Amino acid sequence: LDICPKGATKDMGKMLGGEEEKDPDAQKKEEERQEALRQQEEERKAKHARMEAERERVRQTIRDKYGLKKKEEKEAEEKAAMEQPCEGSLTRPKKAIPTGCGDDDEDDEESILDTVLKFLPGPLQDMFKK
Repeated sequence: LDICPKGATKDMGKMLGGEEEKDPDAQKKEEERQEALRQQEEERKAKHARMEAERERVRQTIRDKYGLKKKEEKEAEEKAAMEQPCEGSLTRPKKAIPTGCGDDDEDDEESILDTVLKFLPGPLQDMFKK
């Protein structure tokens, strides 16, 4: 039975479902392996964070060059615009008249409906005023 080299019989025992020989340093080696994996993962994350920071710097340079805004800034402005009251949406804007010119008493705005009513024939004007 000495055909196999030394140690081959031990391997055969493992293959046939026999008892494995316990390595006294197995736990220490496994801990070192896990620590090396953790360190590699941290280095990978740091590398990707640096790369993303560089990409963001380039993006910001492009935004500054072309006057673009970040997606978050754009969404915030749109949200703020939606929350503002829509005053004067059905009125004409006031004319830009320098101070001291014209009447200061006419601060009221004319609605679009009033403007349209001016141009309707008399009977239709009466119908809408009721």
